[in-house]
Amino acid sequence: MLEPIDIYVIERVREKRTAKGLSQSQLAFELEVSNGFIGMVESEKYEQKYSLAQLNKIAKILDCTFTDFLPKTAFIALLI
Repeated sequence: MLEPIDIYVIERVREKRTAKGLSQSQLAFELEVSNGFIGMVESEKYEQKYSLAQLNKIAKILDCTFTDFLPKTAFIALLI
């Protein structure tokens, strides 16, 4: 099960990816992963998530900083 912080990070990556006009396929190519991997990460059906190394590379691809994907303050959330 993904933790709330994982979901937060995935959503921030998706927002930045779409704001840059990059498709899942384009990001997958740049990240050197399969198209399906990005789809699984962005889908709620799977528990796939990005590694720290992948997030660092995504930040370079999207021309932002690694910390742009993280909450500005400590993140505490409960899933109900």
